[in-house]
Amino acid sequence: MLLKYFYDQKLAHASYMVGCQATGEAIIVDPGRDIEPYIQEAEANDMCIVAATETHIHADFVSGARELAERTDAKLYLSDEGDENWKYLFLDGYDHQLLRDGDTFQVGKIEFEVMHTPGHTPEHISFILTDKGGGATKPMGIFTGDFVFVGSIGRPDLLEKAAGIAGTAVAGAAAMFKSVERFKALPDYLQVWPAHGAGSACGKGLGAIPSTTVGYEKLFNPAMVYDTEEAFVEYLLSDQPEAPRYFAVMKRVNKEGPVILRDLPKLELLPAKRMPRLLKAGEQVIDTRNAGSFAGRHIPGTVNIPFDMLASWAGWIVDYERPLYLIVDPQHAHEAVRDLAYIGIDKVAGYFEHQAVATLSEAGVPPQAYQVMTPDKLAERVLNGEFIVVDVRNETEWDEGHIPGAKHVMLGYLQENITQIVNGKPVVVHCLTGARSAIGSSILQAGGAKEVINMQGGLRDWIAADLPIEN
Repeated sequence: MLLKYFYDQKLAHASYMVGCQATGEAIIVDPGRDIEPYIQEAEANDMCIVAATETHIHADFVSGARELAERTDAKLYLSDEGDENWKYLFLDGYDHQLLRDGDTFQVGKIEFEVMHTPGHTPEHISFILTDKGGGATKPMGIFTGDFVFVGSIGRPDLLEKAAGIAGTAVAGAAAMFKSVERFKALPDYLQVWPAHGAGSACGKGLGAIPSTTVGYEKLFNPAMVYDTEEAFVEYLLSDQPEAPRYFAVMKRVNKEGPVILRDLPKLELLPAKRMPRLLKAGEQVIDTRNAGSFAGRHIPGTVNIPFDMLASWAGWIVDYERPLYLIVDPQHAHEAVRDLAYIGIDKVAGYFEHQAVATLSEAGVPPQAYQVMTPDKLAERVLNGEFIVVDVRNETEWDEGHIPGAKHVMLGYLQENITQIVNGKPVVVHCLTGARSAIGSSILQAGGAKEVINMQGGLRDWIAADLPIEN
């Protein structure tokens, strides 16, 4: 048997290729939208991708299962659990098999047994793998998707918080308790291969190593220590990170079937002179330069999401229904399109080079800038109430301590709350270090704030300077 691990660092997404070396056949588990890495790896190992499967209808990225079916004629093995709201709607015309608890299927001489593991979502399933081609009579491991992670388990509140389906969080947590009890009954030696790692919003406190075992998780996973459903539900629903709004979009896209790309679209390079007209027409332009360059000079109306943060924050900020234009280094243009396509942002209409900002400034378009200041330079005026202080960290971070008098608006919700913040008074924006607040500063300035200051070093340096905080 061949097992290959793929990890998208930007989205903390793990996927797998399982190949039977006896027959040269392979299956992809929880594939992402960009399927080229799977195709290349299969070719490198003289394998043919004959199947694709996923543990559930994903909410945090666009699935590549349909793309694999189109490109490689892969048979799709997908969940038939959950009620009518959790059924795949794009399967007509594709070779597929719907799966329920206890079902088995084989790829070459490798057997997959289906285990229904609801909680994160109602239709969620896991796959217990047995390498029969190697002579095994007992399973080797389990693909747990968003059920069990290293050091954590999947959150059950996404349907309620992101998709707006009321009353599902508690029911999901109760279902997760029963799923965890089934997990605990598995053999301790069983390897655990999850679909996410540290940094994912699909759970809290995910570990950064790629795999674990059932026995290890029973010993050290904090979700495994609860013997009563009531205590478990209370634990699981507390202190979960904010649910990205685009998760609801991803659920719909993956349920109805993503648009087939075949190849990632190539971006059209646009002349700088077009940018002011686009901004005047209300189009969205994301500047992917680093925060320091943007702070020093940028075109009014543009919003800054640094390139290395694009995959993490574009889904919160970009309107999926409207064209999107980028300011991006041409060397990064293809990767930017890939990152955006991975989270379902397909309407990228063109891009401008970094130099366009300087070109427009030299042509007479008045640029904007915002200040960047350290806590010691701001503290006296902050504590005297001369600024509106906006803390864009997560709610759990805020609860651990914050600057006296600050307003808390998590970065992902900042755009919709601009009118409650911008009132002509100078605004100081901060997070933990200054990275997220740089994005927030650009949003507030594009939304009409006249004077914006990003607190360099954020709350970390505020505390280091022995300045006051409150809980």
